[in-house]
Amino acid sequence: MDNNKTAFITGANKGIGFATAKLLAEKGFQVWMGVRDMHKGKEAHGILKALNLDVHVLQVDVSNDESVAAAAQYLKQHLSKLDILINNAGFAEDLSVAPSEEPISSIRKQYEANTFGPVRVTQQLLPLLKSAPDASIVMISSIVGSLALSGDESTVYGQVNFAGYSSSKTALNAFVVAFAKELKPFGIPVIAIEPGHIKTDLNNNTGTATPESAAELIAEYALMKDISLSGKFFGPNGALPW
Repeated sequence: MDNNKTAFITGANKGIGFATAKLLAEKGFQVWMGVRDMHKGKEAHGILKALNLDVHVLQVDVSNDESVAAAAQYLKQHLSKLDILINNAGFAEDLSVAPSEEPISSIRKQYEANTFGPVRVTQQLLPLLKSAPDASIVMISSIVGSLALSGDESTVYGQVNFAGYSSSKTALNAFVVAFAKELKPFGIPVIAIEPGHIKTDLNNNTGTATPESAAELIAEYALMKDISLSGKFFGPNGALPW
């Protein structure tokens, strides 16, 4: 097991996470699928196992300290290193509510999953990542987390106003920069990815691109292992402004 290339993906039972788990497993990785709902996770795991892919399922709620710590401990017991970490899990609540009316409880819930979740997971799994010869970390962000684009009324992103969700991704982007600074001496790139307008539950499947296209983009950057890309933000068409 220790000789295999390994990857851990949160939110891996559906959508982008599932497609990325499938793609990396097809590329020869041993993939650990982090899932909040174990029933749904086992169903997704079964689909990939039926394809003879090397996948494992692990329960984790990224918004919960104890759950992340337990999942990390389990991985440390079964792996000696982790080559790729993809922090994919996240969600949006009511995107139609005005910032002045969005409940603080709703905003906090989105931050727990979208911002603090990736931070929790990354902190807990750093020992395994540092044990790999060329690890990489990918944070799944969002283009609405770009302050430059959100503040530009000439773009579609400047027309929407998803206060809680957008700001949780902006904060995540700031953590990408912070982790990139810390981990540069270890040769571990930390990259933010905007996957595109993907058909997922988050947008009620109104996206124009597929989870598979997002998986291709995520895998491309995760596999580059290029430290010069660390601390930067990329989408389907290249670099994005913070």
